[in-house]
Amino acid sequence: MYALVDCNSFYASCEKVFEPKLTHRPVVVLSNNDGCVIARSAEAKQLGIAMGEPYFKRKDFFKKNKVKVFSANFTLYGDLSDRVMQVLGTFTPDIEVYSIDESFLGLHGLPADDALGQSIKQAVGQQVGIPVSVGIAPTKTLAKLANHVAKKQKQFNGCCVLPNVQKTDEICGPLPLEEIWGIGRRYAKKLAYQGVYTVADFKALPEKWVYQTMTVVGLRTHRELHGISCLSLEDAVPPKKAICTSRSFGKPLSEFSDLEEALATFGAVASRKLRKQNSCTSLLSVFLETNPFKDELPQYRNSLSIRLPCPTDSSLVINQYARYVLKRIYRKGYLYKKTGILLTDFSPRNEQQLGLFANFSQPQHRQLMDTCDHLYQKYGTDILKTAREGTKKTFKMRQNNLSKRYTTRIKDLPEVKA
Repeated sequence: MYALVDCNSFYASCEKVFEPKLTHRPVVVLSNNDGCVIARSAEAKQLGIAMGEPYFKRKDFFKKNKVKVFSANFTLYGDLSDRVMQVLGTFTPDIEVYSIDESFLGLHGLPADDALGQSIKQAVGQQVGIPVSVGIAPTKTLAKLANHVAKKQKQFNGCCVLPNVQKTDEICGPLPLEEIWGIGRRYAKKLAYQGVYTVADFKALPEKWVYQTMTVVGLRTHRELHGISCLSLEDAVPPKKAICTSRSFGKPLSEFSDLEEALATFGAVASRKLRKQNSCTSLLSVFLETNPFKDELPQYRNSLSIRLPCPTDSSLVINQYARYVLKRIYRKGYLYKKTGILLTDFSPRNEQQLGLFANFSQPQHRQLMDTCDHLYQKYGTDILKTAREGTKKTFKMRQNNLSKRYTTRIKDLPEVKA
């Protein structure tokens, strides 16, 4: 049996943890630069606020309905996510962190019943303050469906268990086809032409037809819905094949020095991610663009890739070549809205072909990067920077409604007065 534990309205719930007065108020979280709605509390959903709505269009509505608005605080969300996963790890060591707010648990040897689900809910709520929904079933796909039911149907009290085929058909059979994990819009539209609209309709299809129409991936989903486990837990997250770090600026930039500072910061972040998965990159790409929504302004966008002399994970080397590429694609006279760096063509850190004169791959240089990472982990990523990353931060995002970093910054710790 498997359990899928999903945090309810995760970003909004994180903001409510440290502001109890918001318990029953509608809360929304905005994307980078306070652009669009990316998270809504249950109360906000009841007001009809949709995902992706532009903030500037709904400002008056939010004010009228006393909707509390937050800028995205990913530092806070990431830390609370880690705490949730630590609590889940006390129930079983078999855990797969599927996303920042979801995890699969292997329940082998545990009583996979409603009591366990309620215990998980209570533990996470008590120790972290985040409400969760729990779905328990014989396969990961069914656990996903069970979690959906637990979240949407109040009679389950946040936990739905599918112990057998009969119960599965009774509860999940009428659900829309789109709720099946792995069935995207394209397949849903294609299946609709065949008269397949619900989970029960899809389960009734012959295996041969599913395989011919939807390949082996669709066949796995079909079998999982019949209670045959085809997807095992992934103990380790597979390394990424590409790492992209970019961001829209809070205000347009025109000077090369400001763009260089922004790109160097993004390059340092991408390099840290690269080292975290023990990889080195051989191909670096940089892109630069103006705001495509400002028709009245001159428009320009460009990108360029460069192959490195040999694989590296060094922030210094990556930013050195990133600056070279940026200089080639930069043009004066434009107001730039976004730049970014893309790293690809990875190789394992300890398995690479070195260049004859590539001194940045020697042990001394690698030791420097390892020392930097140790300091970042102990004191935070702001503790050490290269001069190229600068101090002006002219590219800083617009975050007018940012909450404090309650759990990762000492000066932001909540104060209790008695």
